[in-house]
Amino acid sequence: MKQLTLAKEFTVSGKGLHTGLNITATFKPAPENHGYQFRRVDLEGQPVIPAVAENVVATDRGTVIARGDVRVSTIEHSMAALFAMGLDNVIVEVDAPEMPILDGSAEIYVEKIKEAGLQELKSEKDYYRVKSKIEVRDEESGSSIVILPDDHFSVDVMVNFDSPVLANQYATLDSLDDFAEEIASSRTFVFVREVEPLVNANLIKGGDLDNAIVIYDSPMSQEQLDRLADLMNVPHKDVKEFGYVNNRPLTHDNEPARHKLLDLVGDLALLGRPLLGKVIATRPGHTINTTLAKKVRREIKHMEIQAPVYNPNKEPLFDNVKIRTLLPHRYPMLLVDKVIEMGEGYIVGVKNVTTNEPFFTGHFPQEPVMPGVLMVEAMAQTGGLLVLSCVDDPERYSTYFMKIDNVKFRQKVVPGDTLIFHVSFMTPLRRGCAIMKGYAFVGETIVCECEFMAQVIKNK
Repeated sequence: MKQLTLAKEFTVSGKGLHTGLNITATFKPAPENHGYQFRRVDLEGQPVIPAVAENVVATDRGTVIARGDVRVSTIEHSMAALFAMGLDNVIVEVDAPEMPILDGSAEIYVEKIKEAGLQELKSEKDYYRVKSKIEVRDEESGSSIVILPDDHFSVDVMVNFDSPVLANQYATLDSLDDFAEEIASSRTFVFVREVEPLVNANLIKGGDLDNAIVIYDSPMSQEQLDRLADLMNVPHKDVKEFGYVNNRPLTHDNEPARHKLLDLVGDLALLGRPLLGKVIATRPGHTINTTLAKKVRREIKHMEIQAPVYNPNKEPLFDNVKIRTLLPHRYPMLLVDKVIEMGEGYIVGVKNVTTNEPFFTGHFPQEPVMPGVLMVEAMAQTGGLLVLSCVDDPERYSTYFMKIDNVKFRQKVVPGDTLIFHVSFMTPLRRGCAIMKGYAFVGETIVCECEFMAQVIKNK
C-alpha cells in the first residue's frame, strides 16, 4: 500500500483548551517519508517539531511535544484523525503553543480530511509489524498496555475509575476503517472535583460544556458545587444529583472509554509509522501511552530494517519453476528457491539452506558455513528478479552485476537456516541500470547486507 498525504490543505480554528487563545491550524500536504510535523508560524523562523514519541515532554492534561523551547500541546486529537484516516505525511502549521480543542473530539478533523481528500504518493507505507509481545505497566496506577502480533491494527480499551458514575467501561476498535463512525465524535471528559484545581493551575481557560463532558460523582457542599457551576458557567445543580453535566447528550453510553481509545490512537501515531498489531489497554492515559510509543520507537531505531514476514504455507509469487524461466542460473548456482513478496521497488526472496548444498563439501566440512560470497550472489539473483519485473518480456533479458559496495557479514549461515532476502531499489531503473540495497535475514537477524549496481541486457 502506498503512502498518503492530503490532496489539498485545510484549516481549523477555535479556542485552546488551556490557553483560551483563538488558534488557527492549517494542515498541508507533505512529501513521501516526511511524517507528521508541527510548524509554529507565530514564532521567528517558524520552527518545526517532528511529531514523534521522543519529542514528548509533558503528558499532564494532554500530549505535549517540543524541540528546545518550542512546544505544541494537546496534539492527540488531530494526530488520532491523521493516523486513523491513513495519512502518513502532513505538515501542521499552528499559530499558538497548543492546538484548538474544537468540540473536544476528533470529529471535525476527520470531516475536514474527508473534504480535502487523500493523495497517493510513490513510496510504500512503512508498517511496523509487531512480531512479539510488547508491554508497559505502571504498578502505581494499575495502567497497562500490551501489543500482540496481528496482521491488522485493532484496539481494546478498559477504563476503571473510582466513581459511581464512571466505573468500568470498555471500548473496541476492530479496524481503523471504523474510527470515523465509532470513535471520532467521542469528547474529552473531566470530573467536577478536578475543575477547581485545574482553574487554580491556570489551565482549562478554553474549556466549556461544548468541548468537554463534565462528570459530577463525589459529594460536596452545595456552596462548593454552586461555586464550581459559576466557574463552568452552567446552571446550579443539586448536590444529590450525580451524573453527567453537558450541553449535548452522550454520543454513546461508553463515550469516555471511546475517548480514551481516541487518545491512545493519537499517541500511537507518535510512532511515526503505521502499526500492525493488536493493542489491549487497561486504564490508559497519555503518560503510559507515550511511554509505550517511546519503547517501540527505541526498537525501531535499533532496526535498520524489519525482517520480512515469512509464512511457508502461503503460495509464493514465484516458485522455483517460474524463477528458472527468468534467471539463466542452474544447479548448483541457482540460489533463490521462491519469491514471496514484491511491491513498488522491492522484492522478498527465500533460500532454504540444507546440509546437502554442494559448497559445504569444501567450505569447512567439519563445521559447514555458507560462503559469504554466495549470500551476496543469492541477493543479487533476487535483485535480478526485481529488475526483470520492470521490463516487458523479461524472459528475453538477463541481469548482470557491475559493482558491489558496502558488503557486511554479521553472522554465519549454517545448514537448516532459512535465508530471507529483502532487496530494494536505491535509484530508479534508468537506461537499463539500477542501484539496489540488499539484506539477508535468518529469523529476525540481519546476517548480510550490501549495495550493488545491476544492468539489464537483452539476450542475444
